[in-house]
Amino acid sequence: MPNPLRTATGQNQRTLKPEGPVISWLTGYSVEGLERAREEKVTLEEFFEQAPHLNPSRSLITGSVCGYKVQDIEDPLIQNIRYMDKLVDELAKGKAMEKILRS
Repeated sequence: MPNPLRTATGQNQRTLKPEGPVISWLTGYSVEGLERAREEKVTLEEFFEQAPHLNPSRSLITGSVCGYKVQDIEDPLIQNIRYMDKLVDELAKGKAMEKILRS
């Protein structure tokens, strides 16, 4: 499975913009922490295990990613990965940041 920390931003980009704020919202990582995780090439499992604060509002994220409803995924790691995918997808589709962040 590709790592969204590296692939969602494109192979040639050096920063996590504009995805950084939505991933920070989900995980509690600062922008610097996200960059460090990307540079250190942490696995997604390590990334979520080390997340400073998983946002409790992430359970409000619903919908399908790769044919799976994120709210129905039982494995916590896979669900968090799909939450991140869903947020990045919504951002790429031009959805308003307030709606993406469920605020």
